Amino acid sequence: MAALLKRYFTICFVLLAIIAHAQPGKRVTPTAAKDTSKPKIITQENFLYILAADKQYLQKSDTTQLVSYAGHVKVRQGKTLFYADSAIINPVLNTLESFGNVHINDADSVHIYSQYLRYMGIEKKALLTKKVRLTDKKSTLTTENLTYDVNLKLGTYLYGGKVVNKKTTLTSTEGNYYGDTKDIYFYKNVLLVQPDGTIKTDSLQYNTTTEVSTFISPTVIKDKNGLTIKTREGFYDIKKKIANLYKRSIIEDSTFSITADEIAIDSLNGLSEFRGNAVYRSKDKEQGFDMIANNIKTNNKRSTIMATQIPLLIIKQGSDSVFITADTLFTGRVIDLLKTKNIPRVRPVPIDTSIKKGVTKTIIKDTVKVAAAKPTIKKGSSKNSIDSVKLKSEPTVDSTLKYFEAYKNVKIFSDSLQAVGDSLFFSGQDSVFRLFDNPILWSQENQISGDTIYLFLKNKRPERLYVFENALSISKVDSSNYFNQVRGNSINALFDSTGQVDFLTARGSAENIYYAQDEQKRFVGVNKNSSDLIEIIFAEGKPKRVKFINNLEGNLLPMRGKTNHDELKLKSFNWLDKIRPKSKFDILTGN
Repeated sequence: MAALLKRYFTICFVLLAIIAHAQPGKRVTPTAAKDTSKPKIITQENFLYILAADKQYLQKSDTTQLVSYAGHVKVRQGKTLFYADSAIINPVLNTLESFGNVHINDADSVHIYSQYLRYMGIEKKALLTKKVRLTDKKSTLTTENLTYDVNLKLGTYLYGGKVVNKKTTLTSTEGNYYGDTKDIYFYKNVLLVQPDGTIKTDSLQYNTTTEVSTFISPTVIKDKNGLTIKTREGFYDIKKKIANLYKRSIIEDSTFSITADEIAIDSLNGLSEFRGNAVYRSKDKEQGFDMIANNIKTNNKRSTIMATQIPLLIIKQGSDSVFITADTLFTGRVIDLLKTKNIPRVRPVPIDTSIKKGVTKTIIKDTVKVAAAKPTIKKGSSKNSIDSVKLKSEPTVDSTLKYFEAYKNVKIFSDSLQAVGDSLFFSGQDSVFRLFDNPILWSQENQISGDTIYLFLKNKRPERLYVFENALSISKVDSSNYFNQVRGNSINALFDSTGQVDFLTARGSAENIYYAQDEQKRFVGVNKNSSDLIEIIFAEGKPKRVKFINNLEGNLLPMRGKTNHDELKLKSFNWLDKIRPKSKFDILTGN
């Protein structure tokens, strides 16, 4: 009889547990197991309620009682719904184990699918395995093993996962998904793939709503056109195609590389800005150049670069590169420039150097025409504007040719020559440096100035020079305080292979001051002459022979006596060696 009563009370206890799960709102108070830790309490909020099932079974053991359900199982906990082909509930521990077509609907914001689920109702943590899929209506996460915290809306995988969001696919070894913020943190072997390119990194944050990727470790970005970005910190907005990169990021392709402390990119508009110690390097062997500044802006659609804040341009010319500084530096493609304006043709027929051959001629051929070569200025425009130049260009232009502009406080340094001026224009189409607004050029011991200077290059070396209006050449005679001078309306000069002036002509009201020396370099007198045209041959940078053509006037003055050497200085004379760049460091320091 006692045995029957014991069995009766056991059955009644189990039935009460089943009734509690079948009727929402009824709470089962489990018998607490012996545990030294704080006891786990089943509350109304975290209790698991069975809402539907085709069949139910009671499973009993010596330590616990389980309730099994089969066929269209539906369980609820708060705002979270659980679906499965079959399930087992432990009413004492408040746990759920589900099998086949598992589906978690978390407040209708996050949906998770798998083939197996183990759920701890008190902690509200789910362990899902086999073909796990999580979706938030924006993206889909797939993995084989997932831990999901209902309280935190946090999903975690540790053995590989993939997220697909529209046209973007992300894979990684580990990942954390935050349902509230729609943020996913990817770790280890992270790869983002989209039609425009790929992102490889070890740590990345991605928001499924904003489609913003945040880099928090060394990252490599490659686009479909071969562009590569290397960064350690930054973000990329896939929707807006904008990016901000930090910590000396690098951008490069087969034609260039650029690095800076901070980089801002607007891919849709083709604009980029590089801030802080920015360095641009061209990989073009024929037209290679570097540009350094604290601020560089590029326009990829127009292939232009503008540098400000202590900019430096280095035009590579073998061992004798040209260093240029100004307040603003700018470069673009010649072919694009010619769509709106023309570059003047200033490649004249070489001047006649027959004086070198000892042939006497009264007229020197020179096809350079000042009116044709000098830029014309539109009314109301800046006198330094290159836009105002309107002369015929070459019929065909190499699309890779570059042009360079420099504005305000221009300084130029190379081993063979140096210059200063207000503004500069250089075109790869004709290899001519154009200096405007009273420029000054130094070549060895010669100082040349005028209203405008054109410096012609050949094979990346100085070939010839043309000075427009108020042209003046000055050279100091050894260590004395005497100066040889040549002045004219224009000056034409040729350079030898070492970069020294080899031949010079002054045309139009030409004047010459020349200090004659004997073989021991003792002064024997001063030649003061004028004529229509003056030709001078140089040897080792010093005048060797002078020729005067038409309307010669002049005399030889003694070195002492009534000769006032200060009065021998020609109009506009100003020896400006103190502002001459002596090194490439001078043009940066302002010395």
